[in-house]
Parts: sequence; C-alpha cells; structure tokens
Amino acid sequence: MFDLIFVAVAVTAVLIVGLSKAGLLGGLGVVGVPLLALVMAPRDAAGMMLPVLLCMDAVAIWMYRRECDWGILRIMLPGAAIGTLVGWALWAVVSDAVVLLMVGVVTLLFVLDAILPLRKKLEGLPPSRPWGAFWGSIAGFTSFISHTGGPPFQIYVLPRKLPPAVYAGTTAFFFAIVNASKLVPYYFLGQLNVHNLMLSAALAPVGMAGVFLGVYLVRRIDARLFYRIAYWLVFLLALQLIWEGTSRLLAG
Repeated sequence: MFDLIFVAVAVTAVLIVGLSKAGLLGGLGVVGVPLLALVMAPRDAAGMMLPVLLCMDAVAIWMYRRECDWGILRIMLPGAAIGTLVGWALWAVVSDAVVLLMVGVVTLLFVLDAILPLRKKLEGLPPSRPWGAFWGSIAGFTSFISHTGGPPFQIYVLPRKLPPAVYAGTTAFFFAIVNASKLVPYYFLGQLNVHNLMLSAALAPVGMAGVFLGVYLVRRIDARLFYRIAYWLVFLLALQLIWEGTSRLLAG
C-alpha cells in the first residue's frame, strides 16, 4: 500500500471511474480494472474495485431515485444474472494468465466498439426481449470479469433514446443491482479478503471525490481532444494486457 507507483496507478484508476460515473468520461470508466491489472493481480483488482463501485452506485441511485425505465431493467436483468453466473463459473477455473488475457480482450473490444459504427447500425432494430436479454448477459459477464459492462449495456439502451435523466437513472439502477449481485461470488472466490477491503476503504473517498468533481466539470470543459488521446491510451493498455496474458500462457 505504500508503493508510490501502485498508489499513483490506483488513485488514477479510481478517479477515472468516479469521473465516468458522473458522466464526464463516458464509458472510459471501464479502464479501472485493466489499469489496476498493471500493478496487481486482476482478480484482486476486480475484488478491490467492487466495494468502491457500490459506494458510487449508492450516490448515483440517490441522485436518480425517481428516474428509471424499469421496463428495460426487467428485460436486461435476467440476462445479466445469467452472464454473472457464467463469469463466476469461468473465473473459478481459469488461471491468472487467462484472466489477464480476458481483461485485455474486453478492453480492446471496448475501444473497437467506440470507434466502429456498431451502435448506429443497431439503432433500427426493435427493443425485443431476446435482444435485451442477450446484451444484458454480455454486460453481466464482462461486468463480473472486469467491471466493464458499460458498452454492452449501452448498445441496447442508447438506441432507445431515453431522456438523459432517465438514461442515467436506468444505468445507475442496472449496475447497482449487478454489482450487488457480485458480492456473494466474489466472497466465495476470495476476492473480498481483508487486504482488498482495506484498499477499498482507502480508495473509496477518491472515487467519491471523482464523482463530485465530474459533476462540477461535466459542463465546463471541451473533452474532444481528451477523448482522442484517452482512447489511444486505452488501446495501448489493452494490447499490453493481451501481450502479458499471452506471454504467461505460453511460458506455462
């Protein structure tokens, strides 16, 4: 906990997630676990981030407690539960190298989703229950592996063109429920150990500060150049994780 590089990376990762929760960085909050995976085991990174995310979720739910499309949640949450169970089953049997590789691949898919016109191509499709359940399951799975459920969730929900407050509230309730459902699996997988919980307690104020800072800055800065640079950095981060995971697998 006193390693300066670790502290710098951990604070940066949690701050980015907090800013993203406030809407400042869009989907870039998915880099939290991948960034932490550079300085700690990806399983521990995911376990440490979960309580921090739940603290942020509590604030988001309070802010948007009257703004939520429950119809969308009824469609997506059953699929998310299935995705969570699949993630739990795989997480329990794969090696750390495979987990690192999976986190890298999910991060790379996030970048590709951001730069490819996939969401626009899907806008004309009807909001069917099977379609929503499918993307809900993908969101549940990627959220379990590395708290990166945002892009799959957005692929289904953004074309619904909800009012901004309703979209924010639906997002807040969806991930609060999904994150809460991960507490039991994470406990049995040993990811909510004393060390991780101590880190969570130390970093939770940073995440909360990120949320409030994001709310303050969201209408005050032009983030176009920032996004361009950030996506390139996330792309390089994904390649680094994929390389490291593949190298460990090949090394046995």
